[in-house]
Amino acid sequence: MTKQVIICVDDEKTVLKSLKTELKDALGNTYRIEIAEGGEDALELIAELMEDGYEIPLIISDYVMPDMKGDELLRRVHQLSPKTLKVMLTGQATIEAVGNAIKNAKLYRYIGKPWQTEDLKLTVTEAVHSYSQDKKLAAQNAELWNINQELEFALEQQSKLTEAAKRFVPNEFVSLLSRDTLSDVKLGDSVEKEMSILFSDIRDFTALSEGMTPQENFKFINAYLSRMEPGIIENHGFIDKYIGDAIMALFGHSAVDAVQAGISMLHSLDDYNLYRINAGYGPIKIGIGINTGSLMLGTVGATNRMDSTVIGDAVNLAARVESLTKSYGVSMLITQNTFSKLTDFPRDCIRNIGHVRVKGKSNLVTIYEVFEADKPEVKEGKARTLSIFREALYNYSASKHKEAAQLFGECVEQNPLDQVAQNYLERCQEMQAILPQNRGEFI
Repeated sequence: MTKQVIICVDDEKTVLKSLKTELKDALGNTYRIEIAEGGEDALELIAELMEDGYEIPLIISDYVMPDMKGDELLRRVHQLSPKTLKVMLTGQATIEAVGNAIKNAKLYRYIGKPWQTEDLKLTVTEAVHSYSQDKKLAAQNAELWNINQELEFALEQQSKLTEAAKRFVPNEFVSLLSRDTLSDVKLGDSVEKEMSILFSDIRDFTALSEGMTPQENFKFINAYLSRMEPGIIENHGFIDKYIGDAIMALFGHSAVDAVQAGISMLHSLDDYNLYRINAGYGPIKIGIGINTGSLMLGTVGATNRMDSTVIGDAVNLAARVESLTKSYGVSMLITQNTFSKLTDFPRDCIRNIGHVRVKGKSNLVTIYEVFEADKPEVKEGKARTLSIFREALYNYSASKHKEAAQLFGECVEQNPLDQVAQNYLERCQEMQAILPQNRGEFI
Protein backbone atom coordinates (compact mmCIF):
# COMPACT_ATOMS: atom_id res chain seq x y z
CA MET A 1 0.00 0.00 0.00
CA THR A 2 1.31 3.50 -0.87
CA LYS A 3 2.39 5.60 2.15
CA GLN A 4 0.36 8.79 2.57
CA VAL A 5 1.30 12.07 4.26
CA ILE A 6 -0.63 15.19 5.24
CA ILE A 7 1.44 18.38 5.45
CA CYS A 8 0.71 21.43 7.64
CA VAL A 9 2.50 24.73 6.89
CA ASP A 10 2.55 27.74 9.24
CA ASP A 11 5.22 30.09 10.59
CA GLU A 12 3.85 29.76 14.16
CA LYS A 13 4.91 26.63 16.03
CA THR A 14 1.89 26.73 18.35
CA VAL A 15 -0.45 26.70 15.33
CA LEU A 16 1.44 23.76 13.82
CA LYS A 17 1.30 21.84 17.08
CA SER A 18 -2.44 22.48 17.38
CA LEU A 19 -3.05 21.44 13.77
CA LYS A 20 -1.07 18.22 14.17
CA THR A 21 -2.93 17.31 17.37
CA GLU A 22 -6.37 17.91 15.87
CA LEU A 23 -5.51 16.01 12.69
CA LYS A 24 -4.29 13.04 14.72
CA ASP A 25 -7.53 13.18 16.68
CA ALA A 26 -9.61 13.28 13.46
CA LEU A 27 -7.70 10.71 11.40
CA GLY A 28 -5.95 8.48 13.92
CA ASN A 29 -2.82 6.76 12.65
CA THR A 30 -4.06 6.32 9.10
CA TYR A 31 -1.91 9.17 7.81
CA ARG A 32 1.54 10.45 8.65
CA ILE A 33 1.45 14.14 9.67
CA GLU A 34 4.38 16.38 8.68
CA ILE A 35 4.87 20.07 9.44
CA ALA A 36 6.85 22.91 7.85
CA GLU A 37 7.45 26.47 9.15
CA GLY A 38 7.47 28.20 5.77
CA GLY A 39 6.92 27.86 2.04
CA GLU A 40 10.48 26.95 1.08
CA ASP A 41 10.70 24.32 3.83
CA ALA A 42 7.37 22.87 2.66
CA LEU A 43 8.54 22.60 -0.96
CA GLU A 44 11.76 20.84 0.07
CA LEU A 45 9.77 18.46 2.29
CA ILE A 46 7.33 17.65 -0.51
CA ALA A 47 10.16 16.94 -2.96
CA GLU A 48 11.82 14.56 -0.48
CA LEU A 49 8.57 12.75 0.33
CA MET A 50 7.66 12.29 -3.33
CA GLU A 51 11.16 11.01 -4.08
CA ASP A 52 10.67 8.43 -1.31
CA GLY A 53 7.39 7.29 -2.87
CA TYR A 54 4.92 9.02 -0.56
CA GLU A 55 1.51 10.31 -1.65
CA ILE A 56 0.33 13.68 -0.35
CA PRO A 57 -3.46 13.66 -0.21
CA LEU A 58 -3.74 17.02 1.59
CA ILE A 59 -1.75 20.15 2.43
CA ILE A 60 -3.00 22.84 4.85
CA SER A 61 -1.19 26.17 4.59
CA ASP A 62 -1.39 29.52 6.31
CA TYR A 63 -1.66 32.54 4.05
CA VAL A 64 0.60 35.09 5.79
CA MET A 65 4.16 33.73 6.03
CA PRO A 66 7.41 35.72 5.86
CA ASP A 67 9.15 33.86 3.02
CA MET A 68 6.19 33.01 0.76
CA LYS A 69 2.49 33.77 0.71
CA GLY A 70 0.11 30.82 1.02
CA ASP A 71 -1.46 31.25 -2.43
CA GLU A 72 1.99 31.16 -4.08
CA LEU A 73 2.99 28.06 -2.08
CA LEU A 74 -0.17 26.21 -3.06
CA ARG A 75 0.32 27.17 -6.71
CA ARG A 76 3.80 25.65 -6.67
CA VAL A 77 2.56 22.58 -4.80
CA HIS A 78 -0.07 22.13 -7.51
CA GLN A 79 2.68 22.07 -10.13
CA LEU A 80 4.51 19.34 -8.19
CA SER A 81 1.49 17.29 -7.16
CA PRO A 82 -1.71 18.26 -9.03
CA LYS A 83 -3.87 15.67 -7.26
CA THR A 84 -3.02 16.91 -3.76
CA LEU A 85 -6.00 18.74 -2.21
CA LYS A 86 -5.20 22.22 -0.87
CA VAL A 87 -6.74 23.98 2.14
CA MET A 88 -5.72 27.55 3.04
CA LEU A 89 -6.00 29.16 6.49
CA THR A 90 -7.22 32.67 5.75
CA GLY A 91 -6.81 34.80 8.84
CA GLN A 92 -5.63 37.79 6.82
CA ALA A 93 -6.05 36.57 3.23
CA THR A 94 -7.51 38.95 0.69
CA ILE A 95 -10.24 37.99 -1.77
CA GLU A 96 -7.62 38.31 -4.52
CA ALA A 97 -5.33 35.81 -2.76
CA VAL A 98 -8.13 33.32 -2.33
CA GLY A 99 -9.09 33.81 -5.98
CA ASN A 100 -5.49 33.16 -7.09
CA ALA A 101 -5.38 29.96 -5.02
CA ILE A 102 -8.66 28.78 -6.51
CA LYS A 103 -7.56 29.59 -10.05
CA ASN A 104 -3.93 28.48 -9.97
CA ALA A 105 -3.91 25.77 -7.31
CA LYS A 106 -7.42 24.29 -7.52
CA LEU A 107 -8.05 25.29 -3.90
CA TYR A 108 -10.26 22.75 -2.17
CA ARG A 109 -11.40 25.03 0.65
CA TYR A 110 -10.34 27.93 2.81
CA ILE A 111 -10.85 28.11 6.60
CA GLY A 112 -10.85 31.26 8.69
CA LYS A 113 -8.40 31.78 11.55
CA PRO A 114 -8.96 30.97 14.34
CA TRP A 115 -10.78 27.89 13.13
CA GLN A 116 -13.53 25.87 14.69
CA THR A 117 -12.25 22.43 15.69
CA GLU A 118 -15.28 20.60 14.30
CA ASP A 119 -15.12 22.56 11.08
CA LEU A 120 -11.45 21.65 10.64
CA LYS A 121 -12.07 17.97 11.41
CA LEU A 122 -14.99 17.81 8.98
CA THR A 123 -13.03 19.56 6.23
CA VAL A 124 -10.03 17.28 6.65
CA THR A 125 -12.02 14.01 6.77
CA GLU A 126 -14.04 15.06 3.72
CA ALA A 127 -10.86 16.06 1.87
CA VAL A 128 -9.01 12.77 2.46
CA HIS A 129 -12.19 10.84 1.62
CA SER A 130 -12.54 12.84 -1.60
CA TYR A 131 -8.88 12.16 -2.43
CA SER A 132 -9.39 8.45 -1.80
CA GLN A 133 -12.50 8.34 -3.99
CA ASP A 134 -10.77 10.27 -6.76
CA LYS A 135 -7.89 7.83 -6.57
CA LYS A 136 -10.22 4.84 -6.79
CA LEU A 137 -12.10 6.45 -9.67
CA ALA A 138 -8.83 7.17 -11.48
CA ALA A 139 -7.76 3.54 -10.99
CA GLN A 140 -11.13 2.32 -12.28
CA ASN A 141 -10.92 4.67 -15.24
CA ALA A 142 -7.40 3.45 -15.98
CA GLU A 143 -8.62 -0.14 -15.79
CA LEU A 144 -11.59 0.67 -18.03
CA TRP A 145 -9.26 2.44 -20.44
CA ASN A 146 -7.03 -0.63 -20.57
CA ILE A 147 -10.05 -2.87 -21.09
CA ASN A 148 -11.33 -0.52 -23.78
CA GLN A 149 -7.93 -0.57 -25.48
CA GLU A 150 -7.92 -4.36 -25.37
CA LEU A 151 -11.45 -4.46 -26.78
CA GLU A 152 -10.54 -2.00 -29.53
CA PHE A 153 -7.50 -4.10 -30.37
CA ALA A 154 -9.61 -7.26 -30.37
CA LEU A 155 -12.23 -5.57 -32.59
CA GLU A 156 -9.51 -4.32 -34.92
CA GLN A 157 -8.06 -7.82 -35.14
CA GLN A 158 -11.53 -9.26 -35.71
CA SER A 159 -12.18 -6.68 -38.39
CA LYS A 160 -8.89 -7.61 -40.07
CA LEU A 161 -9.81 -11.29 -39.87
CA THR A 162 -13.24 -10.53 -41.33
CA GLU A 163 -11.70 -8.57 -44.18
CA ALA A 164 -9.17 -11.35 -44.75
CA ALA A 165 -11.96 -13.96 -44.73
CA LYS A 166 -13.78 -11.99 -47.45
CA ARG A 167 -10.80 -12.52 -49.71
CA PHE A 168 -11.17 -16.28 -49.32
CA VAL A 169 -14.96 -16.59 -49.12
CA PRO A 170 -16.88 -13.71 -50.78
CA ASN A 171 -19.71 -11.97 -48.93
CA GLU A 172 -22.00 -12.81 -51.83
CA PHE A 173 -21.47 -16.51 -51.16
CA VAL A 174 -22.43 -16.06 -47.49
CA SER A 175 -25.46 -14.01 -48.52
CA LEU A 176 -26.65 -16.59 -51.02
CA LEU A 177 -26.63 -19.17 -48.22
CA SER A 178 -28.85 -16.78 -46.19
CA ARG A 179 -26.20 -16.43 -43.49
CA ASP A 180 -25.33 -13.16 -41.76
CA THR A 181 -21.62 -13.84 -41.30
CA LEU A 182 -19.03 -16.37 -42.39
CA SER A 183 -18.99 -17.86 -38.88
CA ASP A 184 -22.64 -18.84 -39.34
CA VAL A 185 -21.85 -20.98 -42.39
CA LYS A 186 -21.88 -24.71 -41.64
CA LEU A 187 -20.71 -27.77 -43.50
CA GLY A 188 -23.42 -28.96 -45.87
CA ASP A 189 -25.18 -25.59 -46.20
CA SER A 190 -26.47 -25.35 -49.76
CA VAL A 191 -28.95 -23.58 -51.98
CA GLU A 192 -30.17 -24.09 -55.55
CA LYS A 193 -29.86 -21.00 -57.75
CA GLU A 194 -29.97 -20.04 -61.39
CA MET A 195 -26.73 -18.25 -62.17
CA SER A 196 -24.38 -17.48 -65.01
CA ILE A 197 -21.01 -19.20 -64.69
CA LEU A 198 -17.91 -17.70 -66.27
CA PHE A 199 -14.73 -19.69 -66.79
CA SER A 200 -11.53 -18.15 -68.12
CA ASP A 201 -8.14 -19.69 -68.79
CA ILE A 202 -4.78 -18.63 -70.21
CA ARG A 203 -3.91 -20.27 -73.52
CA ASP A 204 -0.83 -22.52 -73.46
CA PHE A 205 -0.09 -21.63 -69.84
CA THR A 206 1.91 -24.83 -69.28
CA ALA A 207 4.35 -23.94 -72.03
CA LEU A 208 4.47 -20.35 -70.82
CA SER A 209 5.21 -21.33 -67.22
CA GLU A 210 7.99 -23.75 -68.17
CA GLY A 211 10.26 -20.80 -68.91
CA MET A 212 9.67 -19.25 -65.46
CA THR A 213 10.95 -19.92 -61.98
CA PRO A 214 8.28 -20.71 -59.33
CA GLN A 215 8.65 -17.19 -57.97
CA GLU A 216 8.24 -15.66 -61.44
CA ASN A 217 5.20 -17.88 -61.96
CA PHE A 218 3.52 -16.54 -58.83
CA LYS A 219 4.36 -12.96 -59.76
CA PHE A 220 2.96 -13.41 -63.26
CA ILE A 221 -0.22 -15.16 -62.10
CA ASN A 222 -0.96 -12.47 -59.51
CA ALA A 223 -0.25 -9.67 -61.96
CA TYR A 224 -2.67 -11.25 -64.44
CA LEU A 225 -5.42 -12.17 -61.96
CA SER A 226 -5.38 -8.76 -60.29
CA ARG A 227 -6.21 -7.20 -63.67
CA MET A 228 -9.06 -9.62 -64.33
CA GLU A 229 -10.87 -9.23 -61.00
CA PRO A 230 -12.18 -5.61 -61.39
CA GLY A 231 -14.23 -6.42 -64.50
CA ILE A 232 -16.01 -9.19 -62.60
CA ILE A 233 -16.67 -7.13 -59.46
CA GLU A 234 -17.83 -4.06 -61.40
CA ASN A 235 -20.42 -6.21 -63.19
CA HIS A 236 -21.99 -7.61 -60.00
CA GLY A 237 -20.16 -10.91 -60.08
CA PHE A 238 -17.86 -12.60 -57.61
CA ILE A 239 -14.97 -14.97 -57.99
CA ASP A 240 -15.80 -18.39 -56.62
CA LYS A 241 -12.27 -19.71 -56.97
CA TYR A 242 -8.96 -19.51 -58.74
CA ILE A 243 -7.72 -22.76 -60.25
CA GLY A 244 -4.10 -22.02 -61.07
CA ASP A 245 -4.34 -19.51 -63.90
CA ALA A 246 -8.07 -20.18 -64.39
CA ILE A 247 -10.91 -18.11 -62.94
CA MET A 248 -14.39 -19.29 -62.07
CA ALA A 249 -16.85 -16.46 -61.44
CA LEU A 250 -20.57 -16.41 -60.67
CA PHE A 251 -23.26 -13.89 -61.60
CA GLY A 252 -26.64 -14.03 -59.91
CA HIS A 253 -28.27 -10.85 -61.22
CA SER A 254 -28.30 -11.41 -64.97
CA ALA A 255 -26.51 -13.12 -67.83
CA VAL A 256 -25.79 -9.66 -69.26
CA ASP A 257 -23.51 -9.00 -66.28
CA ALA A 258 -21.50 -12.12 -67.07
CA VAL A 259 -21.08 -11.19 -70.73
CA GLN A 260 -20.16 -7.60 -69.87
CA ALA A 261 -17.62 -8.91 -67.37
CA GLY A 262 -16.06 -11.13 -70.03
CA ILE A 263 -15.78 -8.19 -72.42
CA SER A 264 -14.23 -6.05 -69.67
CA MET A 265 -11.71 -8.80 -68.89
CA LEU A 266 -10.66 -8.97 -72.54
CA HIS A 267 -10.20 -5.18 -72.70
CA SER A 268 -8.10 -5.37 -69.51
CA LEU A 269 -6.06 -8.09 -71.15
CA ASP A 270 -5.32 -5.76 -74.07
CA ASP A 271 -3.95 -3.17 -71.63
CA TYR A 272 -1.93 -5.83 -69.80
CA ASN A 273 -0.47 -7.13 -73.05
CA LEU A 274 0.59 -3.63 -74.01
CA TYR A 275 2.40 -3.39 -70.69
CA ARG A 276 4.02 -6.80 -71.22
CA ILE A 277 5.21 -5.89 -74.72
CA ASN A 278 6.72 -2.62 -73.46
CA ALA A 279 8.47 -4.61 -70.71
CA GLY A 280 9.94 -7.03 -73.23
CA TYR A 281 7.53 -9.94 -72.72
CA GLY A 282 5.23 -11.63 -75.20
CA PRO A 283 1.44 -11.07 -75.18
CA ILE A 284 -0.88 -13.72 -73.75
CA LYS A 285 -4.28 -14.95 -74.89
CA ILE A 286 -7.20 -16.17 -72.83
CA GLY A 287 -10.44 -17.98 -73.49
CA ILE A 288 -13.74 -17.20 -71.76
CA GLY A 289 -16.76 -19.51 -71.64
CA ILE A 290 -20.14 -18.62 -70.14
CA ASN A 291 -23.22 -20.74 -69.43
CA THR A 292 -26.41 -19.99 -67.55
CA GLY A 293 -28.42 -22.53 -65.61
CA SER A 294 -29.40 -24.08 -62.32
CA LEU A 295 -26.67 -25.10 -59.89
CA MET A 296 -26.17 -26.04 -56.24
CA LEU A 297 -24.08 -23.60 -54.24
CA GLY A 298 -22.81 -24.65 -50.84
CA THR A 299 -20.04 -26.02 -48.66
CA VAL A 300 -18.22 -29.31 -49.01
CA GLY A 301 -15.42 -30.99 -47.10
CA ALA A 302 -15.10 -32.16 -43.52
CA THR A 303 -15.47 -30.67 -40.05
CA ASN A 304 -11.94 -29.29 -39.86
CA ARG A 305 -11.56 -28.22 -43.48
CA MET A 306 -14.34 -27.16 -45.77
CA ASP A 307 -14.61 -25.10 -48.91
CA SER A 308 -17.24 -23.21 -50.85
CA THR A 309 -18.17 -24.62 -54.22
CA VAL A 310 -20.82 -24.86 -56.92
CA ILE A 311 -21.99 -28.13 -58.39
CA GLY A 312 -24.17 -28.88 -61.37
CA ASP A 313 -24.38 -29.66 -65.06
CA ALA A 314 -24.49 -25.92 -65.81
CA VAL A 315 -21.06 -25.51 -64.22
CA ASN A 316 -19.55 -28.39 -66.17
CA LEU A 317 -20.93 -27.04 -69.43
CA ALA A 318 -19.42 -23.59 -68.81
CA ALA A 319 -16.01 -25.22 -68.34
CA ARG A 320 -16.43 -27.29 -71.52
CA VAL A 321 -17.44 -24.23 -73.54
CA GLU A 322 -14.38 -22.34 -72.33
CA SER A 323 -12.16 -25.17 -73.58
CA LEU A 324 -13.78 -24.83 -77.04
CA THR A 325 -12.49 -21.26 -77.44
CA LYS A 326 -9.08 -22.66 -78.30
CA SER A 327 -10.48 -25.03 -80.94
CA TYR A 328 -12.47 -22.27 -82.59
CA GLY A 329 -9.71 -19.66 -82.27
CA VAL A 330 -11.96 -17.14 -80.48
CA SER A 331 -11.74 -15.29 -77.18
CA MET A 332 -15.26 -15.73 -75.86
CA LEU A 333 -18.07 -18.25 -76.26
CA ILE A 334 -21.50 -18.42 -74.66
CA THR A 335 -24.20 -21.08 -74.73
CA GLN A 336 -27.75 -20.90 -76.03
CA ASN A 337 -28.90 -20.77 -72.38
CA THR A 338 -26.95 -17.55 -71.87
CA PHE A 339 -27.77 -16.07 -75.27
CA SER A 340 -31.51 -16.45 -74.66
CA LYS A 341 -31.16 -14.36 -71.47
CA LEU A 342 -29.54 -11.38 -73.20
CA THR A 343 -32.76 -9.45 -73.68
CA ASP A 344 -31.16 -6.05 -73.06
CA PHE A 345 -27.88 -6.68 -74.84
CA PRO A 346 -26.98 -5.65 -78.43
CA ARG A 347 -26.80 -8.68 -80.75
CA ASP A 348 -24.66 -7.09 -83.48
CA CYS A 349 -21.46 -8.38 -81.87
CA ILE A 350 -22.71 -11.95 -81.32
CA ARG A 351 -22.99 -14.73 -83.86
CA ASN A 352 -24.09 -18.34 -83.80
CA ILE A 353 -21.13 -20.51 -84.75
CA GLY A 354 -22.84 -23.87 -84.69
CA HIS A 355 -23.81 -26.93 -82.71
CA VAL A 356 -21.26 -29.04 -80.88
CA ARG A 357 -21.27 -32.20 -78.84
CA VAL A 358 -19.40 -31.64 -75.59
CA LYS A 359 -18.08 -34.26 -73.23
CA GLY A 360 -20.74 -35.45 -70.81
CA LYS A 361 -23.66 -34.15 -72.89
CA SER A 362 -25.79 -36.39 -75.12
CA ASN A 363 -27.50 -33.53 -76.95
CA LEU A 364 -25.83 -31.02 -79.19
CA VAL A 365 -25.11 -27.62 -77.65
CA THR A 366 -25.52 -24.40 -79.61
CA ILE A 367 -22.70 -21.95 -79.00
CA TYR A 368 -22.28 -18.28 -79.85
CA GLU A 369 -19.21 -16.14 -80.28
CA VAL A 370 -19.11 -12.72 -78.59
CA PHE A 371 -16.63 -10.65 -80.61
CA GLU A 372 -17.18 -7.22 -79.03
CA ALA A 373 -13.63 -7.19 -77.62
CA ASP A 374 -11.89 -8.31 -80.84
CA LYS A 375 -9.41 -5.99 -82.52
CA PRO A 376 -11.38 -3.19 -84.25
CA GLU A 377 -10.65 -4.39 -87.80
CA VAL A 378 -11.59 -8.00 -86.95
CA LYS A 379 -14.73 -6.92 -85.11
CA GLU A 380 -15.80 -4.72 -88.03
CA GLY A 381 -15.15 -7.54 -90.49
CA LYS A 382 -17.21 -10.06 -88.53
CA ALA A 383 -20.06 -7.58 -88.18
CA ARG A 384 -19.94 -6.77 -91.94
CA THR A 385 -20.04 -10.44 -92.97
CA LEU A 386 -22.59 -11.52 -90.35
CA SER A 387 -25.36 -12.31 -92.85
CA ILE A 388 -22.96 -14.18 -95.16
CA PHE A 389 -21.65 -16.21 -92.22
CA ARG A 390 -25.19 -17.14 -91.14
CA GLU A 391 -26.06 -18.38 -94.63
CA ALA A 392 -22.80 -20.31 -94.84
CA LEU A 393 -23.46 -21.97 -91.49
CA TYR A 394 -27.00 -22.91 -92.61
CA ASN A 395 -25.61 -24.59 -95.74
CA TYR A 396 -22.97 -26.37 -93.70
CA SER A 397 -25.62 -27.73 -91.33
CA ALA A 398 -27.60 -28.91 -94.37
CA SER A 399 -24.47 -30.70 -95.68
CA LYS A 400 -24.26 -28.31 -98.64
CA HIS A 401 -20.50 -28.12 -98.31
CA LYS A 402 -19.78 -26.64 -101.74
CA GLU A 403 -22.18 -23.72 -101.20
CA ALA A 404 -20.98 -23.32 -97.63
CA ALA A 405 -17.33 -23.30 -98.70
CA GLN A 406 -18.01 -20.54 -101.19
CA LEU A 407 -19.69 -18.35 -98.56
CA PHE A 408 -17.10 -19.04 -95.82
CA GLY A 409 -14.48 -18.18 -98.44
CA GLU A 410 -16.14 -14.79 -98.92
CA CYS A 411 -15.99 -14.21 -95.16
CA VAL A 412 -12.28 -15.05 -95.07
CA GLU A 413 -11.59 -12.91 -98.13
CA GLN A 414 -13.22 -9.89 -96.49
CA ASN A 415 -11.80 -10.66 -93.03
CA PRO A 416 -8.64 -12.84 -93.20
CA LEU A 417 -8.37 -12.93 -89.39
CA ASP A 418 -11.80 -14.57 -88.98
CA GLN A 419 -10.52 -17.85 -87.58
CA VAL A 420 -14.00 -19.42 -87.25
CA ALA A 421 -14.78 -18.85 -90.93
CA GLN A 422 -11.34 -20.18 -91.85
CA ASN A 423 -11.92 -23.33 -89.80
CA TYR A 424 -15.30 -23.96 -91.42
CA LEU A 425 -13.82 -23.35 -94.87
CA GLU A 426 -11.19 -26.01 -94.25
CA ARG A 427 -13.82 -28.45 -92.96
CA CYS A 428 -15.94 -27.90 -96.07
CA GLN A 429 -12.96 -28.52 -98.30
CA GLU A 430 -12.14 -31.71 -96.41
CA MET A 431 -15.75 -32.91 -96.68
CA GLN A 432 -15.81 -32.20 -100.43
CA ALA A 433 -12.64 -34.26 -100.84
CA ILE A 434 -14.01 -37.18 -98.80
CA LEU A 435 -17.62 -37.45 -99.93
CA PRO A 436 -17.07 -38.17 -103.67
CA GLN A 437 -14.62 -40.93 -102.73
CA ASN A 438 -17.16 -42.41 -100.32
CA ARG A 439 -19.86 -42.27 -102.96
CA GLY A 440 -17.57 -44.14 -105.43
CA GLU A 441 -17.15 -47.02 -103.05
CA PHE A 442 -20.90 -47.72 -103.19
CA ILE A 443 -21.20 -47.66 -107.02
